[in-house]
Amino acid sequence: MNERILVVDDEKELADLVEVYLKNDGYTVYKCYNGMDALKCIETVELHLAILDIMLPDIDGLRICQKIREKFCFPVIMLTAKVEDGDKIMGLSIADDYITKPFNPLEMTARVKAQLRQYMRYSQPHNERSEYDIRGMTISKNSHKCILYGKEIQLTPTEFSILWYLSENQGKVVSTEELFEAVWGEKYLDNNNTVMAHIGRLREKMQERAKNPKFIKTVWGVGYTIEK
Repeated sequence: MNERILVVDDEKELADLVEVYLKNDGYTVYKCYNGMDALKCIETVELHLAILDIMLPDIDGLRICQKIREKFCFPVIMLTAKVEDGDKIMGLSIADDYITKPFNPLEMTARVKAQLRQYMRYSQPHNERSEYDIRGMTISKNSHKCILYGKEIQLTPTEFSILWYLSENQGKVVSTEELFEAVWGEKYLDNNNTVMAHIGRLREKMQERAKNPKFIKTVWGVGYTIEK
């Protein structure tokens, strides 16, 4: 499949550079230098991933990401020159990854590949079970939605993938290493806090109590589980 990627950045030289690297890897690139053009592209092109600069001259990247989440579930990678932890947490609460400028283009393409592997894997139709109903939480692979007590929770594709994998393995303790490699499709490295950070955001969205969560429980020193 020839995946289609949207690149949005008002720094034309940077956007052009990202485009060159992505095209070299065989992707079709749609490039925009402002938010309005990006929104038009999102509505007219069937995209597989978006790379958004946070600081744009008209509509900021976070707002564009919010608009994407209203209709689509493809992954979003945020680009920003900001390095404060608050900005990073805010970006990742609605996006799937976060890259701080300046960055290595090869690292950027590696992250793109990882996000697309994950997205395509969970978007393809399968014959396996497509829905789980666990104590008031319904998660559907076909619709890519999670309904908690009758209300939909807005999850990023990464958050959905984590919750789906734990639901598939309900009753089993899934190690941090297994969860990372299943969702991100990469080798797990020691001292990687990525899974913990995403689990924390999932619990916030599910309004889970940190000390006694109903759904995603921590098994200290091992990993996570959704109990039967």
